Amino acid sequence: MIELKSAREIDKMAVTGEFVAHTLTTLAREAEPGVNLLQLEHRARDLVAERGATSCYWDYAPSFGSGPFRNVICLSVNDGVLHGLPHDYVLRDGDVLTMDFAVEIDGWTADSAATVVVGQNRDPADLALVDSTRRALAAGIAAAVPGGHLGDISAAIGAVAATDGYAVNTDFGGHGIGRTMHEDPHVPNRGKPGRGLLLKPGMTLALEPWWGRGTNRLVVDPDGWTLRSADGSNTAHSEHTIAVTEDGPRVLTAGVLAEKG
Repeated sequence: MIELKSAREIDKMAVTGEFVAHTLTTLAREAEPGVNLLQLEHRARDLVAERGATSCYWDYAPSFGSGPFRNVICLSVNDGVLHGLPHDYVLRDGDVLTMDFAVEIDGWTADSAATVVVGQNRDPADLALVDSTRRALAAGIAAAVPGGHLGDISAAIGAVAATDGYAVNTDFGGHGIGRTMHEDPHVPNRGKPGRGLLLKPGMTLALEPWWGRGTNRLVVDPDGWTLRSADGSNTAHSEHTIAVTEDGPRVLTAGVLAEKG
């Protein structure tokens, strides 16, 4: 079931989105060589507590994970792309770090992800990969207009990947969001324009293009959560929570800053 949100409810989601963006911006700035992933996890916990927010990840136990997830942020490095379990790992110069963060404030959720390249030794191929997911996210957002179809969003995202030469995995993609982190519908990162659900004002979606420099196949770490590229190639992931409105798409997690590439 898809719940259409009122303008007032979308405004409330934007409050949550502003905090999500602030948190990712803060962590992106602090992610330097020598910083442990657990430091970033605890920094995120402190920010959540200070804001009075509720983590969407803590105790999360979906069918695809080895739950419960006992952290407030997903942190994935290099070939890790989704559901990265924070652990004792010290970031190195040139590491590709993906941060995925979702919380609830006053009954409304927002979800966003950003990939940054740490330090000064940044591989141009990694920077191009990150840029590709960001441009794909922008293309998907631009297609989220009333009267369009869900397939228009998926096709716009997938077209960027195809043009840039990256393979797309459709097992995990975007999703509806609102009162909970995961609502209907599923939003694949590849699709056909003019197909699928009719887009209506009040729909709220988390769009999240992600792919790797090599294969689109994934493997799961022994931790039961972290998903990695099967060939060990580096990966990237960009995500925003948006609303479909009469005036066009509205980004509710606007302001995520990823200065490092």
